[in-house]
Amino acid sequence: MEKHFDLSDSEFEMHFIDHRIDPFDFTHEAHLRFAWINIEKYGVEQAERNIAFQLKRYVTLVGAEDKFNITLTLAGIKAVNHFKEKSKSDNFKDFIIEFPALKHNFRGLIAAHYGFDIYNSEKAKKEFLKPDLLPFD
Repeated sequence: MEKHFDLSDSEFEMHFIDHRIDPFDFTHEAHLRFAWINIEKYGVEQAERNIAFQLKRYVTLVGAEDKFNITLTLAGIKAVNHFKEKSKSDNFKDFIIEFPALKHNFRGLIAAHYGFDIYNSEKAKKEFLKPDLLPFD
C-alpha cells in the first residue's frame, strides 16, 4: 500500500499544498489521488486551476521543474474526471481498484488521445496541447 493512504483526503491535500509530501512519496498514484480529491471538492474546472498552480509550485520547491508538464497534468485530470463520472466508488481507494488502467496503463489511456509524444514535448510542458486523435469528454 502506498504511503499517501496513511492520510485522509483532507490531510493529503493539505500536506501537498503545504509541501509536506516527500517527492519520493508523490507517486503516479498519489498524483491521481490529488486529482480525484480536487475534482470531488471543487469540480473539474477548478481542479485544473488548483492542481496546475500547486503542482508547479511544488516542483519548483523540490527542484524538479523539468518534470512539470502542463499538457500531461491537465490530460491526467481529464482522465480521472472521465472515469470518476462512471464510477460507483465514493473514495479513491475503491476508485483506483475500479479503474486500474489509470494506474497501470496511464500511458496507453493518454496515447488514445495523442498521436505524438506529449511526455517529451517541450511545447507540451509549457502549454496545454489539445488532443489530436480523440477529444476529452
